[in-house]
Amino acid sequence: MLMPSANFSHRGFALLEALIAIVVLAVGLLGMAKLQVSSRQYEMESYQRAQAVILLQDMVSRLTANRYAAACYAVTTSAVDGTPWLGVGYSSTPACSTGTTTQQTAADTDVIAWDQLLKGASETNAGTNVGAMIGARGCVQYDAVTDQYVVTVAWQGLMQTAAPASGLTCGKDQYGNETQRRAVSAVVKLATLT
Repeated sequence: MLMPSANFSHRGFALLEALIAIVVLAVGLLGMAKLQVSSRQYEMESYQRAQAVILLQDMVSRLTANRYAAACYAVTTSAVDGTPWLGVGYSSTPACSTGTTTQQTAADTDVIAWDQLLKGASETNAGTNVGAMIGARGCVQYDAVTDQYVVTVAWQGLMQTAAPASGLTCGKDQYGNETQRRAVSAVVKLATLT
């Protein structure tokens, strides 16, 4: 009678070990792919936030440079629902009536320029504006009680997070889900010069 050799009884284990190694490798590669996708999303979120801060600072600079016609910048936004706004969906023409003719013209030009920047006109690709965030909107609100302006830039994020603070109404309900709306804002208090 022949006795089975040690090699004969272990022949199936090599194939089983190879299959287990392939499964472990596949799970590891799927994990790396998910990490890569998440990394790209966070990178895009960061890029959009940086662009929003640049556009926010741009309007703050324009507002403070033309302080005597500052009221012309604030006529674009309601404090209740954040409409209308500049950027995506805005098609009106500003009509400033505060300050001198030069200050009014500067304010109208600033509002139009900021609207175009929010629409991505600073960078184009094959005739399409691509220089701003997804669904970029800009708002300028005046609070008569505190005598200050609130400049806000809103856009659509790629993933859900916490919704912006309730006081930031710019772009409210425009991105499908409030947890995808992103917003940065700055409070501007203009000094009274005598």
